[in-house]
Amino acid sequence: MSKKIIFIDMDNVVVDFPSAFPKIEEGVLEQYQGNEDEIPGIFSLMNPKLDAVKSVNFLALHFDVFFLSTAPWENPSAWSDKLLWIQKYFPEVGYKRLILSHNKHLNSGDYLIDDRLANGADKFKGEHIHFGQSKHKNWIDVIAYLCNKENIQDGFE
Repeated sequence: MSKKIIFIDMDNVVVDFPSAFPKIEEGVLEQYQGNEDEIPGIFSLMNPKLDAVKSVNFLALHFDVFFLSTAPWENPSAWSDKLLWIQKYFPEVGYKRLILSHNKHLNSGDYLIDDRLANGADKFKGEHIHFGQSKHKNWIDVIAYLCNKENIQDGFE
């Protein structure tokens, strides 16, 4: 029996987007205010969200995991920085499992963990787990939900 497919967004799901802000010069932040995702190199400065790394590694034991993210069209460095970020924090789980798309609904799978409804997340044919919302506030909530729904018994530490 093949594993169910789970897609995981990057920004504000496994990646703590605001964690880059203290590492950027104040003048640059002001210049790009409202368009921070267009700052060259910003995606290379971000840290993982709390519990993201251990949660994704746990999910990879039970699901076929892919990272499904969107990169800003006006920021070419974001495309390579996202790849380098996955290579750094998920060298095994993420190997050749990064999909960058502005049309997430074109991917076929069972679950999409995403904090937004944009870029096709709202049209995804599987179940959209809306990360950061009341039912799935954080990674602990998401893991508990998926373990219960999929009858996964082994513990998550």
